[in-house]
Amino acid sequence: MDKREKLNLLARAAQYDLCASCGASTSRVRDEIGRWLYPAVLPDGKHVSLLKVLQSNACENDCFYCGNRRSRNVARCSFTPEELAWSFNELEHSGRAEGLFLSSAVCYNVSRTMSQMIATVELVHFKYAFRGYIHLKLLPGCDRATIERAVQLADRVSVNLEAPNEQRLERLSGDKRSEQQLVQPLRHSRLLRDAGVGAKGGLTTQFVVGAAGESDSEILGTVSDLYRQVRLTRSYFSAFQPVPQTPLEGLAPTPPLREHRLYQGDSLLRQYGFVLADMPFDTAGNLPSECDPKTAWALRHPEFFPIEVNRASREELLRVPGIGPQLARRIIGLRPEVKLTSFEDLSSLTVAAERAAPYVTINGRRPPQQLSLF
Repeated sequence: MDKREKLNLLARAAQYDLCASCGASTSRVRDEIGRWLYPAVLPDGKHVSLLKVLQSNACENDCFYCGNRRSRNVARCSFTPEELAWSFNELEHSGRAEGLFLSSAVCYNVSRTMSQMIATVELVHFKYAFRGYIHLKLLPGCDRATIERAVQLADRVSVNLEAPNEQRLERLSGDKRSEQQLVQPLRHSRLLRDAGVGAKGGLTTQFVVGAAGESDSEILGTVSDLYRQVRLTRSYFSAFQPVPQTPLEGLAPTPPLREHRLYQGDSLLRQYGFVLADMPFDTAGNLPSECDPKTAWALRHPEFFPIEVNRASREELLRVPGIGPQLARRIIGLRPEVKLTSFEDLSSLTVAAERAAPYVTINGRRPPQQLSLF
């Protein structure tokens, strides 16, 4: 199999690893030989096109949901580090790829596979002098020396937790152990980042949503813990879709809306000052489907509203549906020079003014569109 055929196969096999938020996959670009280039937002806010690819799809693990599981009948191949580094260099020099997202199935064993991935990134860096963005996956159970080298080389590293706890992980895989193989590499990466070793773009993880019977509260509870314990940069969520020839092929697919709600809940934890206890879970521990979790929180707390936009703190503004961190900063920044006096003034600052209207007063008056919460 030549390099082009391998790139086709291993880029397609990488679809299960996420590097963009909900909905971003709709803007991915397919070139003339079938490779997939994915949009991603870097820590500095810059948008780049990533080549997302596996080093190998010949997996030793047999995870129940995965299209690359060892007992599934699919075409298998692996890149040598030289082949993959050369292929990425060709894409980068032609202007089609601006960064690399490298993951892999476990081929032979974790140590060997991680060595191949590290060698690929070293060639990209030192032979081809690439100085752009690289995201490198850490495979379950990799050793500390490998983690340290990965953190030195990559802008961002990640470990796929897949499930929020050991009990749920057992329903997805008989080969992985949550704390020892998955969480510990994140903990060690955090210590290395704190010491200034590398991975300035942070640490991330990914969850498969809906395949193990887990609730949203379980997932976001684990996410909340990781933000505190390992300073996780962000989490990704992948709505389960059954794959033929896997033990879970008869399981119903997870609605994309559930994935979307988890991204919204995660954003509240990361950017809006919400804590897990604020999340409007139902009795089953899931986020509501009928509205976003911030609006659901607001509807459950009428005693908090309305707030006066000209006097409210940043924390208070961030509780208002339709007001995000950027708009809250802008409202507060304008106060020394400008006082909002009407709903039209608020509308000029945001397209989401209609969403905010029921929850605010402006210069002591409620917007005329507002319906009483009481």
